[in-house]
Amino acid sequence: MRSHPATSPLPDAPLTTSSAPAPRHGPAVAGPWRRAAAGVLAASLAATAAACSAAESSSPGASSAKPAPASDSATESAPEEAAPERKPFTISFGGDVHFEGVLRNRLATPRTALGPIASVLRRADLAMVNLETAITTGGTPAPGKQYTFRAPATALTALKAAGVDVASMANNHGMDYMQSGLRDSLAAIRRAKFPVVGIGRNAAEAYKPYRKTVNGNRVAIIGATQVLDAEFIQSWTATNGQGGLASAKNEQRLIQAVRQARKTSDTVIVHLHWGTELQKCPNPAQRGLAPKLIAAGADVIVGGHAHILLGSGYLKGRYVNYGLGNFVFYNSGPQTGATGVLTLTLDGRKVLKDQWTPARINGGVPIPLTGAAKRQAITNWDSLRGCAGLRAEP
Repeated sequence: MRSHPATSPLPDAPLTTSSAPAPRHGPAVAGPWRRAAAGVLAASLAATAAACSAAESSSPGASSAKPAPASDSATESAPEEAAPERKPFTISFGGDVHFEGVLRNRLATPRTALGPIASVLRRADLAMVNLETAITTGGTPAPGKQYTFRAPATALTALKAAGVDVASMANNHGMDYMQSGLRDSLAAIRRAKFPVVGIGRNAAEAYKPYRKTVNGNRVAIIGATQVLDAEFIQSWTATNGQGGLASAKNEQRLIQAVRQARKTSDTVIVHLHWGTELQKCPNPAQRGLAPKLIAAGADVIVGGHAHILLGSGYLKGRYVNYGLGNFVFYNSGPQTGATGVLTLTLDGRKVLKDQWTPARINGGVPIPLTGAAKRQAITNWDSLRGCAGLRAEP
């Protein structure tokens, strides 16, 4: 792997689906009309058959074309298909991903574009990243924006090949190429059949969760961004009549989405773009929003934006990560190149285990650490919890 020199961090100027459980179906049960028909064939029961036929024809709504419903005793005796047993599952999270600079060349072979970190992502039952780029090769960049990111549709191929199951595009680069870029992104997502949250043709699509049943757990994942440049808040935010991103600045709309997901899910995850660049401790907007989402029913809250790692742990019994840093990214300085994969083991609403697999960005991709470097990176990761107001245990 080629080494890539350190570059300065990006001044991003922050301001401030799948499947549901199959319905249960009991086996078909013979209705009383079959028993009556059998009786007609027996001459010795002709009178009884006639009486049954008369009784059925006198019932409200009876019709000779439709059999009568099965009796209660028949229903009770029919075995019902058992619900799948719920078992713990794992979900892995990586940080911010784009395919700019040296990474553009890696898309020439998208099936290996994410490098060796893919083996960590593939081991999990689910894997997720933040896709911090528009998926387009045309369009006009957002006016006045210093950094605009875009990537071809092979970026989605690269994510799928690396074992990523779902991505969020709710971030301050998801619409870098404005409405035309949004249309291209949504079209590419549809063609690739790759689940993406936090973006859509309207608010209903943008706030809609990705849903999948994993080991019997009904999982819902919602994506939203708390970071939007002031001049783009209105034009980038999805509404009933406008395509765009799910905005966490509209707290009530996000809370509504979490409450709705809670009603039909065993595990609710909120993926957020939040934080202040290069600030190691969560900002007031982050610390204000997290408890509200927990109260609404979120079990896990994860995210990024700051280009560095932030604290991760438990708040009010739920799991919160304030910053996963860069992941597949051209920025690889001493702090901004520190990265890794957060893997949670969950059973319904309960997080049974959290594991940090540390890595360092080299040539734009995360290279997992080993030996003493790995042990030191895990110690550093644990220390970030101190200023975040999070606990090591629930």
